Amino acid sequence: MGREAHSNEGGGGRPEGQSRHVPVMLQRCLDLLAPALQRPGAVVVDCTLGLGGHSEALLARFPESRLVALDRDKEALRLSGERLAPYEDRATLVHAVYDELPEVLERLGIARVQGVLFDLGVSSMQLDEADRGFAYAQDAPLDMRMDQTTGISAAEVLNTYPPGELVRILRAYGEEKQAKRIVSAVVREREKEPFTNSARLVELIRNALPQAAKRTGGNPAKRTFQALRIEVNGELSVLERAIPAAVKTLDVGGRIAVLSYHSLEDRLVKHVFAAGAATTAPPGLPVVPERYQPRLKLLTRGAELPTEEEIAENRRAAPARLRGAERIREDVE
Repeated sequence: MGREAHSNEGGGGRPEGQSRHVPVMLQRCLDLLAPALQRPGAVVVDCTLGLGGHSEALLARFPESRLVALDRDKEALRLSGERLAPYEDRATLVHAVYDELPEVLERLGIARVQGVLFDLGVSSMQLDEADRGFAYAQDAPLDMRMDQTTGISAAEVLNTYPPGELVRILRAYGEEKQAKRIVSAVVREREKEPFTNSARLVELIRNALPQAAKRTGGNPAKRTFQALRIEVNGELSVLERAIPAAVKTLDVGGRIAVLSYHSLEDRLVKHVFAAGAATTAPPGLPVVPERYQPRLKLLTRGAELPTEEEIAENRRAAPARLRGAERIREDVE
C-alpha cells in the first residue's frame, strides 16, 4: 500500500513500468528517518510496501540497514519483491496488515526497530488495475479489497448494509454531506438490481446530488468511494491499533514517519503523536517523575505538505500530510 504516484490519476490504464512511479515526499521521509538509520544493523520497517519505492530508497540510502516490509496485497508483494531483488539479503517482505507489526517482529526475533514508515491510502497499482474497483474514473467490479483473499467487497457493503449504517459510513469515512440522498438512491436501486460495477454507482451519485454539490471538490463520487474503501479494509480501526503499536516497537532514538492522505487518518496520527509528546503528570507537581515524562519528540511542526513542484510533477501527492516523531524515552510502568 505504498502510495507511489502514477501520472494518470483517477485510475485510467496501467503503469508503463515501475520507473513511472514516484514515491510521495520521498526525500523528506528519508531525511526524517536518517538520524536513526545511520548505524550498522539498524532495522527499518516499511508498513505499507506497495510497489516498493520508499523501501528501495531506504535500502539504497542506508546500506548497512535491514528492511522489514509489510503489505496485505499479495500482488504488491510479488511486484516489489522483483524490484527489491538486488537487496534480498537485507530485505524481508511479509504478507500482513500493518497492525500485525508486533507479531511480525516477534516471529522474526526483532525486539526493537530504529525506523518506521507508513504511507497510507491506496497504492497506484490498486488504482491502476481496472479490476480492483478502487477508481471511480473507469468501470470496474466494486471490490476495493486490498487483500483480495479475505473480507467482503464494496458491492456486498452497498447491497447488504442497512440504510442507517450506510449513511453513517459515508458521513464518518467520506465526510459526505449528502449521505442521506446518496443512500436513499442506493437503497432504491439495489432493490431493482444489486450493485456489481463502479460506473453504475458513479452515475447514481451524480444524479442524486444537487447541482451546487457537484461543483465542489472534484469528482462527486470521490467521497463515497473513499468511505467504502475505508469500510471494506477496516482502515481506520487498523490504523488506530497500528500507530501506537509501531511507536512501542521503536528503540529510544528511533523515528517514525507517517504519510496520510485525508483528514481522518491525519487526525488519528496527530492524536497519537501529541499524546506521546505530552507529560502525563497530574497538574501542580513541583518535579515531574520519570514515568510521567513525554516518550516522543515531534519532528514536524503540525503536518508537513508536499511542495508545489512535487504536486505539479505528481498529482497524487497533493493531499499528502507528513508527520514525524522520535522516541526519546522508554515506557516506564
